[in-house]
Amino acid sequence: MPRSLSDWLGLIERQHPQAIAMGLERVRAVAQRMGLGHPARRVITVAGTNGKGSTVAFIEAIARAQGLRVGAYTSPHLLRYNERVRIDGCEVEDAALVAGFEAVEAARADTPLTYFEYGTLCALWLFAQAGLDLAVLEVGLGGRLDAVNLVDADAAVITTVDLDHQQWLGSDVESIGREKAGIARAFKPLVLGDDDPPASVLRHAYAIGAPAWRISNDFFAEPIDAQRWRWREVGFSIELPMPALAAPVQLRNAACAIAALRALGLRLEAQALAEGVAQARVAGRLQRFERAGVEVVVDVGHNPQAARALADWLRRQPPRRTLAVYAALDDKDAAGVVQALIDEVNAWHLAGSREAGPRGLAVDTLVQRLSSVLGAHPQTAHPDVGTALQAALAAAAPDGRVLVFGAFHAAATALRWLAAD
Repeated sequence: MPRSLSDWLGLIERQHPQAIAMGLERVRAVAQRMGLGHPARRVITVAGTNGKGSTVAFIEAIARAQGLRVGAYTSPHLLRYNERVRIDGCEVEDAALVAGFEAVEAARADTPLTYFEYGTLCALWLFAQAGLDLAVLEVGLGGRLDAVNLVDADAAVITTVDLDHQQWLGSDVESIGREKAGIARAFKPLVLGDDDPPASVLRHAYAIGAPAWRISNDFFAEPIDAQRWRWREVGFSIELPMPALAAPVQLRNAACAIAALRALGLRLEAQALAEGVAQARVAGRLQRFERAGVEVVVDVGHNPQAARALADWLRRQPPRRTLAVYAALDDKDAAGVVQALIDEVNAWHLAGSREAGPRGLAVDTLVQRLSSVLGAHPQTAHPDVGTALQAALAAAAPDGRVLVFGAFHAAATALRWLAAD
């Protein structure tokens, strides 16, 4: 039996022949043998193409400011596995995770589980013992067949629906919407962060009697000035500080978080709302550093929708010469991502991601995939993200900007490099 967390992570990574295996039969059988039920008095499940981690952070921060005992489960992690499981705002210790994995292994018998399924069962087991008022669970992939969907949530959130993971979820937003809508439960509220959500989502909500709370229809996020915004629904409104998390899209995530908590019938104090919105933090979301007068911005954006949000944020910033360090995984729409940012970036430092594992991409392949998009745009190729970041910083002019993005792997590598610098 493995003794350390790193030993366990190595074991569970090797245990299933596939990194992703959709379906709930296997993981449900193990959960039943573990006696897992509702992991907290109330549960909110969060799915979506982008914005899931930020929305979880807003829900968690507001609920904790209200005095609730909260557990949060997110994925993937950036720097250490412990980031995935938080109780009362703190990452769980190695020993607790080891105990959770031991509990999963004891119940697993000969049932194969993926890395994510192991982690989900471990988190649910830890939450069940923690006496939580609220558990906030981020879906890993899709919704309907994701391991998190074992839990019957009291409210569900779908932040956005756009193209990503098409090989698993379908080739169009209607198909992807159907998969994500699978987290909704009959007669339980479903919060939607798209102004115009796919018809498949609305049809499913109607079919099961899940009341849909739609942004810009049932609740609203309205900027007032640079420091304040207003959350509003019929019969209630409140002015709040702007989120510490940058990017205009974070208003939507904060608004969905408030809607989800109100959908549970919680009486939220104005101070708790203000504190939670202002204090929520997530690493790798437009996270800023400064190196020798150069602004370094690290973001986990990895699909075209996220890239469009990045471009929107860049257009709102003071003009700076911007160099991009971009790395992609093999199954991502690299051309779509770069196309969304082509007008906001002055030069590209393309990086390989082979060290990210089976989904990693050699830089030569990335360059080839982007040749028709980048054309004559200034570009250089580097074997890895660390090398590309060093080169971009060396090439950046004083008062310039370096944007590192394209995958969680790219953001994690940059954060480690910047911490060691």
